[in-house]
Amino acid sequence: MRYLFIHPVFPGQFLKLMAALAAEPGNEVTHISRQASQNAMPGVRRVQYSVPADSASVPHPFLQKLNEALRHGDAVCRVLLEMRARGYRPDVILSYAGHGQNFYIKDVFPDVPLLGYFEWHLNAFGAEYNFDPDYPLDFDRQRFIRINNLHNLADLSNCDGGITPTHWQQAQFPKEFRGKLHVLHDGVDTDYYAPQKPSVLKLGDRSLALDDIELVTYSTRGMEPFRGFPEFMRALAVLQAARPKCHAVIVGTDEIFYSRKPKDAATFKESLLKELAGKLDLSRVHFTGWLQPADYREVLRASQAHVYLTYPYVLSWSLMESMSTGCLVVGSRTPPVMEVIRDRDNGLLVDFPGHAQLAQVLEEVLASPAQFAPVRERARQTVLAHYDQRRLVPEQVRWLNGWITPRPH
Repeated sequence: MRYLFIHPVFPGQFLKLMAALAAEPGNEVTHISRQASQNAMPGVRRVQYSVPADSASVPHPFLQKLNEALRHGDAVCRVLLEMRARGYRPDVILSYAGHGQNFYIKDVFPDVPLLGYFEWHLNAFGAEYNFDPDYPLDFDRQRFIRINNLHNLADLSNCDGGITPTHWQQAQFPKEFRGKLHVLHDGVDTDYYAPQKPSVLKLGDRSLALDDIELVTYSTRGMEPFRGFPEFMRALAVLQAARPKCHAVIVGTDEIFYSRKPKDAATFKESLLKELAGKLDLSRVHFTGWLQPADYREVLRASQAHVYLTYPYVLSWSLMESMSTGCLVVGSRTPPVMEVIRDRDNGLLVDFPGHAQLAQVLEEVLASPAQFAPVRERARQTVLAHYDQRRLVPEQVRWLNGWITPRPH
């Protein structure tokens, strides 16, 4: 079978699925992407498209992203037409939705099943925006969100079917289209993210003897309100005052990906360190930056309490990775987290926004770690039962193959 994958970057969310398909004899796997990469995958053919620079003015600021999406669509269309002219025809196409590259696929291959990977649909109300009272949504931004969904709506209309990782994410799409979206998570490598308690945690040139400290961990792509960084830092100041042996390891960058920038600083890390000056013992706060997977896994394995906070938004893979590693997760009582964590069963939930309850629950965990050992075990069992890639990747293959109509010989 011929499988064609399209994503702005290589390999995107398709790494495990493409590897599984490429390992099967007789399969032909192709990936089209814009971003150049030196990485290669055995059995996967790389095709790159380029978007030419365009200095033409855009009539309305809301159309800037739509204009960029149309250019992506044009660029992918050109590549597909060239491939078709050389006799190429895929049996099925799975493409990341919402960025424009799917606009004209059905014009080139009208009889090939087009499937979309649908990660998120923006909502002005009821999800990530207008959630935190400290960051209300202004009316112009609200209108922009509606226009920015045009890409997703076009893809929902054009595709034959789609996939989305969680029920919460499926529920964010218009109800008229939810029946098109099959809920199927990407999967977690539970063999790699498995419990194995170290005695020492190495952080660059420094080593922490875990028998001598209490360790709280937090990881994020970017330190910002969307992922609860301000709440975590404020809770940490309270926790350190109550627990003199408490250290915190913070994994991630200080970049801002989703939230608006703070008014008093360039980053939220800078803003919170300024706000909490004199209240935090920085000798017990360890910012690691971005870590390689093996180093990140060691942080999770060393953790006594792992904090995962999020607005009602896309659920991070890191939640399942931490649970698979046996972390005791203290998570936000928000819908995406509540789909996975049951309070006091396979994790702990706290009100969010706000930091007082977070500090209180973390202090409870550090005071009686043995009490929560069964919660840790149930966290891993949850991932093994519902998010293990050994089960989910074959299920993805079956779902993908179910759209293929055998060609006549």
